[in-house]
Amino acid sequence: MRYVLRRIGFYCVAAWASLTLNFLMPRLMPGDPASTIFARYRGQLRPEQLEAMKEAFGFNDAPLIEQYFGYLSHAVRGDFGISISAFPSPVTTVIGSGLIWTLLIGITALVISFVLGSMLGIISAWKRGSKLDNIFPPLLIFLGSFPFFWLAMVALYVLGFKAGWFPLRHAYSDRLTPAFTWPFISSVISHLILPALSIILVSIGGWVLGMRNTMINVLGEDYITLASAKGLSTRRVMFHYAARNALLPNMTAFGMALGFVLGGQIIVETVFSYPGLGYLLIRAVSNLDYPLMQGIFLMITLAVLGANLIVDLLYVRLDPRVRGS
Repeated sequence: MRYVLRRIGFYCVAAWASLTLNFLMPRLMPGDPASTIFARYRGQLRPEQLEAMKEAFGFNDAPLIEQYFGYLSHAVRGDFGISISAFPSPVTTVIGSGLIWTLLIGITALVISFVLGSMLGIISAWKRGSKLDNIFPPLLIFLGSFPFFWLAMVALYVLGFKAGWFPLRHAYSDRLTPAFTWPFISSVISHLILPALSIILVSIGGWVLGMRNTMINVLGEDYITLASAKGLSTRRVMFHYAARNALLPNMTAFGMALGFVLGGQIIVETVFSYPGLGYLLIRAVSNLDYPLMQGIFLMITLAVLGANLIVDLLYVRLDPRVRGS
């Protein structure tokens, strides 16, 4: 219990630090968002409109500590202001529109690559020196060495543009209205395949190699030899004794990858014009949408912290040695 409380306290402090940095960074930069937007319009806005924009973005003349506590109170309520590029929509509304697509593509690709990679790593380590071990890990590592954006563009050109097997852009057909119907669901799946496949091909090799190396080390432990000597089935020894302990480092990596789901697909979403948070972030940067940038950065940071907290709590269940620490 002390371990759990200690980890929760650590992540609470980290969350507070990320909130504080998110507040300070735009205020430490020269100028402010309102002045930048005012300059872009070249005299089309009146000075009183500039003051109103500063107030809306939280860059008023109040003391910094007062602005800070005001920012914290709004952040706790989930109020991150108005988006400039999608005016007058709130930042939370804009983020919500892209969050579901980022989670769909990110979690789908991560779960598939993690499960397949871990299974292939377990089997490769158990059958070390076999044809499977000599072919699949090197091949997948070779695919993972290609630049992320290059593989996505090749898949888009060959399978989408030339072969015409998959759609080229967006998350569903423009002719459909979002609804829980089979035509819409099938359109979402067909638009999802190419982006998810690009992520899977690049990332699966790392899961295979990590799981294989850890599994080989675990297979040399005395309790594995004892389990085999007791006459336990190969399946039980491989999965219940060896794979369960070898999976712990991969679980840590899975937690890190899960946290980066919200911001890890920026290039893929840009290549396929997939309307997720990465695509929104690129648009926010190009439009100097400071409130939206802050909201997305903070969400990515909190997602990483939350995912790592979940993994730490899972460690308590998977590794009894942690409970006594």
